[in-house]
Formats: sequence, C-alpha cells, structure tokens
Amino acid sequence: MPVDRQSTTAVYLQIAHQVINAIQRGFLSGGQQLPGTRAMSLLLQVHRKTVVAAYEELDAQGWITSLPNKGSFVKPALRKTAGKKKLDVLGLTGYPAKTGFPFRNSNILDVPDETPGLPLMLTDGQPDYRLSPTDQLARYYTAALRRKVNRKHLGYSTAPGDSFFKRQLSNFLNSTRGLHIAPQNILVTRGMEMGMYLAARTLIDAGDIILVGSPGYYAANMTFQQSGAQLKTVLVDEEGIDVEAVERVCKKHRVRLLYITPHHHYPTTATLSAQRRIALLKLSVAYGFIILEDDYEYDFHYQSSPILPLASADTDGMVVYLGSFGKTLAPGFRAGFLIAPDNLIAAMQKVQAIIDRQGDTIMEQVLGELIAEGEIHRHLKKVQKIYYERRNHFCETLAMQLGNSVSFSIPPGGLAVWTKWEQGQNLLRISKACATQGLQLPQFLLYQTRELSAMRLGFGNFTPAEATIVLDMLKQAAAQASGYRFE
Repeated sequence: MPVDRQSTTAVYLQIAHQVINAIQRGFLSGGQQLPGTRAMSLLLQVHRKTVVAAYEELDAQGWITSLPNKGSFVKPALRKTAGKKKLDVLGLTGYPAKTGFPFRNSNILDVPDETPGLPLMLTDGQPDYRLSPTDQLARYYTAALRRKVNRKHLGYSTAPGDSFFKRQLSNFLNSTRGLHIAPQNILVTRGMEMGMYLAARTLIDAGDIILVGSPGYYAANMTFQQSGAQLKTVLVDEEGIDVEAVERVCKKHRVRLLYITPHHHYPTTATLSAQRRIALLKLSVAYGFIILEDDYEYDFHYQSSPILPLASADTDGMVVYLGSFGKTLAPGFRAGFLIAPDNLIAAMQKVQAIIDRQGDTIMEQVLGELIAEGEIHRHLKKVQKIYYERRNHFCETLAMQLGNSVSFSIPPGGLAVWTKWEQGQNLLRISKACATQGLQLPQFLLYQTRELSAMRLGFGNFTPAEATIVLDMLKQAAAQASGYRFE
C-alpha cells in the first residue's frame, strides 16, 4: 500500500482510498479484520493519528465497522465479494484502459492525431492568439464580475442568453453584414461548432440529402454524417460552388440542405460571386432546400469591402447563418451565434438547453460592452493591417522558396492560402518529412486525389520571421520526400 507524500491528496485519504480499492476488488472480504492502527502505522511508516483518520473516513463512508476493544472489520454486508475472482493486484493503482462493455463508437468523427513535441505547426488558418486584446478583455471581465447586479448571472437561469449582448450583436451584424435582424433572431452558442451541431440536430433527419462543396470542410461533413445525412458533393471553382451543378442534383433528388462558406470557401478560399449568390437564393425557394451559410473568415478582407452574405438578401426565410468571434478575438474565446427566423431559434433553444443550459452570460456581457464601446471595430482594424502584411510576406516567401512547383493565388481575405502541387508529389510523405524538420503538417490540410494535389496553408499565426522559417522547413521536407531540389 504505497503512500505518495508528494501528492496533493492527503495521506489519510490515500490510505482510505486504497483500502476501498482492496475491498471492491475482493482482496479484503466482508468480516475480515484490518490491522490495528499502531500496526498499520508501522507498516506504512506514517503517524498513528493518520491511520486513525483513515479508519474514521472508512467508517464514515460505510466500508468498515470499528468495535471498541476488538478492532476494525470490513462490513459483513460486503461478504458477497468473497470467493469471486480477484483482479490483478496491479489494477489497484490504475484505472481501466478499456470498458468492460460494448458501445457505439463512430469512426466518422476520427481526425488524425497531432504530433506532440514539434515546435512549429501549420494550421488551416488560425489567428494569432498573441494579438488578442487581453488587456481590454481582462478589464471588462473584472468590471462585469464586480457589479452586484451581475451576481444573478452566476446562478441557474432559464433566460435564453444575455439580452444586452443580443441587442449589441444584432446592431453589429446589421451594420457590418447588411442584415435586418432583431435580438430574437439570435441564438448564442459556444463557438461555430456548437451552432453547426444544433443546426444539424434540428434540421436534419437520417437519410436527408445534404449538398456540400468539393473539396469541402471536413468538420462540417463529419457533423452532417453523424446526424445520418447522405452527402452529395458539388464542385467548387474560382467563383465558388457550381450553382448549375446544384440545380442538376435538385432535379434528380429531394435536397434538404446546402452547406456553404461563401465568403472564403473552405479550403480553396474562393469567394462566391454575386451572380451565383442570387441564383442560389432563387434555387432554394424553387426547390425548398435550406441554405446553411457559414460566414467563415468574414471579418478578414484586404482589398475591398466584403460581399454581403446571402442572409442579407433572404426574404423567404431559407437561410440559416452561422458565425463566431473565435477568429476575431482568439480561438479559445468560444463565442458564436446562429441567425434564423424566430420560430427556428425557439426550436433550437430547446435543443441547446439540453447540452448548454446556462451558457456564459458574463462573457456575453463582456462581448456586448466590447461592441458598444467600439473595441471590436478598433481591434479588427488593427489586426487587419497585421494579417495583410503577413499574407503578403507569406505569399512572397512561398513563391520564392517553392518556385514553379507550387501554384496559388493570393487570397483576397482570410488567413490561409490554397496551394496546388504537382501531381507527382506525395503529400503524406511531405507531411512525414516535415516532422523530421520539427514542423507539424496535419493530414487534414492535405487534399490529394487522382485529380487534385493541394494543401491549405495558414499564415495568420506566424510572424514574418516565423513564416520564413516554416516555409524553409516545408521546402526542405518537400525536397526530402521527392528527391529533387525546389527552385
């Protein structure tokens, strides 16, 4: 019965827990006498009072009975464990690695594991958390927590989110995205992923046909498949998803939903043209399918004003709009929103109440104040300039390092570059070679088929100096994997 004196768990509790384990596993049977407190203290090299405290804890929990002048005994009611097959003694100090029962484990949600210990990592376009306005966030959080009126938010509440935040958010979205919404059109979520899950859980039934772009966003596809949907892919070109192909599918099948990231398509970064946006809205009304619009990277645009989302022109209630503050502030700042007509928001709130009854009303109030005070606008203006410079440096260095072997277009917005590689390149082999260079290139960034060989490379989380190092590593890894030099 080892005692760990470095553990944060009190020694007497360690002793009590190990005795309980021994009883549960049949090593101590019902009615068996435990060593006296003096003998046990000598055996374990601890003070007798520590053993006394452990026995008192066991007695209080109902595992043993202490009789005056006789000793301490495992309760007779536990005698049923005696005679059963005893477990390996090594199990006393560990937890089972596997369940003893079967359960449904879907491989649909499998994502390749990250390689731990590597100093640098390419992403699909994550922002740089080092640019987060932590001072402003800390100041607003402190002020919000100190207000006595906010203490009510620390208890359970049946109210669907903070009304102040929803008012500010509706004003923000109306002014920046051309929407015409009110607070009752908003469902506040813990990030984009929760919004997508709630939409899938509410709108999709098993067997429904869902249209997605090809290539497309793996996380969204997994969410839809997990809901039992049947996915059909539609090609994406430089103007976004092929609307004529969407209509051809609709003529043959009853389509329930179309998922798109129109501002910067994931992963190709293509922007859906204005003409195709109008055509999609008309098709959705004609064929009755829902448009699930993900405003992925809407806040980051460098050359002109962003094209307004489809939701801004929706007059028939066919568009459900997803967004988040994750990339605006920091990925760890889990605040998202879902925009839809009143009746759908009410239905989704019922589902959300099961998995996230309380939400985070303090964070919502902080976000509301950041919007009301203009801090969000100031922060966006600041990081826009930084990401614009990083994009330019990344693209210039990429062209210089990998030359004519990789083709790409400079993205007008977003935090990633879509790169097409020569068909002879084995991208998985390049990924493995990157690991030897100290650079992680996750498999979900790789898109390799008979017709396509491409990578989505994020630049937002690298300073210019870091980007130079990363792209040199990528160049060396590509050379190592292919056997020839890149010029």
